[in-house]
Amino acid sequence: MDFSHTAEDIAFRDELREWLDENLPKFLADWGGDEDPGGGRQAGIARTQQRRQDWQRRLNQGRWAAINWPKTWGGREATPVQNVIYSEEMARARTPGIYNANGIWQIGPMIIRWGTREQQDRWLPAILSADEHWCQGFSEPEAGSDLANLRCSATRDGDEYVLEGRKIWISTAHIAQWGLFLVRTDPTAIQRKAKHEGITALVVDMRVPGIECQPLRDITGDAMFNEVTFTGARVPTSYRLGEEGQGWQVAMGTLGHERVGTSGLSITLATELERLIATTRKHNPAALDDPSIKDRLARAWTQINLTRLLNYRALSKVLKGEKTWPEVPLAKLQWSSLSQTLAELGCDMLGPAGILTRGGPDAVDNGHWTHQYCWQRYTSIGAGTTEVQKNILADRAIQLPRN
Repeated sequence: MDFSHTAEDIAFRDELREWLDENLPKFLADWGGDEDPGGGRQAGIARTQQRRQDWQRRLNQGRWAAINWPKTWGGREATPVQNVIYSEEMARARTPGIYNANGIWQIGPMIIRWGTREQQDRWLPAILSADEHWCQGFSEPEAGSDLANLRCSATRDGDEYVLEGRKIWISTAHIAQWGLFLVRTDPTAIQRKAKHEGITALVVDMRVPGIECQPLRDITGDAMFNEVTFTGARVPTSYRLGEEGQGWQVAMGTLGHERVGTSGLSITLATELERLIATTRKHNPAALDDPSIKDRLARAWTQINLTRLLNYRALSKVLKGEKTWPEVPLAKLQWSSLSQTLAELGCDMLGPAGILTRGGPDAVDNGHWTHQYCWQRYTSIGAGTTEVQKNILADRAIQLPRN
C-alpha cells in the first residue's frame, strides 16, 4: 500500500498547521496551558469543560471541529488518510480535547446517516457549535459487554415512548442536554432468544421529568460517569433515530465510529512517549541510565510503531472499501495496553515527583502521570472490553478450538 500523500493531503496538512500556528497560541494565552490549574476538583472539571467548549467553537469557525461531516454541515468530508494527518498534527501540537466528542465523532454521524432532515436541522448545528452537550447511553447493569442484553424499556403511548429502567457508566450524562440511548421496545425478544431484535435508538432530552443522573466517582476522584435512571420519562416518537426495532443497526454504526476512532488514538501515543522522556530528562534524568528503563522504553517505542503500521493496514482496507477486520479490534487492544504501559512508565521514571497529584506546587506536569496511572485502567473496558475482544479474536480471527 502506497501511503504517499497526494497534493490534496499535503494541502490539507499545510492548512491545518497554518491554522493551528495562528489560533492555538491565542487560545493558550486566553486560557493558560493546563486544563486543570487547581482550585478544587469540581472547579477544575467545570473550567476544563468551559475551556474545551471554547476550543471546539474556535475549531468550528475554521471548519476543523468535524472533519468527517459533509461540507454542507460544516465538515470537510476528510479521507481516511486525512484523518490520520489530522490526528498526527493535533498530537504534535498537543491541542486540548473538545467539548462534544461523543456528538462530533459518534452521534452526529449517526444523525446524518439515520436522521430525518428535521432531526438533522434540530440537532446537528448545536452539536457542531458546542452549544449543546451530548451523551451516549448504551451500557446497563446487566448489559455491558453483552450489549444486546439491555432491558431498559420504552413503551409506546400514542405519540410518545415511556422510559423505565437504568443505564450505567454514561459519560457526562449529568452535564448533557441530549443523549442517544438504546432501549428495548419489544420485551419478548430476550425470551425468544432474539435479543438483538426489538431494540430502538431514541434521542432523549435529558432535562425532562423522570430522568435522574447520579454521578459515579472514579478512582481518580473525578465524577464524569453516571448512573441514569428513567422513571416514566416521556420521549416523543419523533425523536426516534431510524425505525422502531432498528436500534442494533444504529448502535453498530455508532460503535464502529467509536472503535475506529479509538484505534486511531494510538497515533497520539508516540507524542506521549516523547513527552515522558523530555519530562524525565528535566526532573529525574538518572532514570534514563537504568538498563531496565531503557529496555521498557525500547519495547514501548517498538509497540507504538507496530500499532501505527497496524492502523495503516486498517486504513488500506478502508481505502479499498473492505472490512477493517481484525485490524481495528487488534489496534484497540494495542491502544489499551500501551496507554497503561506509558502511564506505569511515567510513574516509575519520574520517581516520587511523578506520583504527586494535581494542585500541588511540586506536581510534575500538574499531576498528569499519576492521574494517567489510575485513569488509563478504563481502556480495558472502554470501546470494547479487553477480555471480550480477545475472545472474539480467538474465535473468529485465529479460530482457536473451543474446549
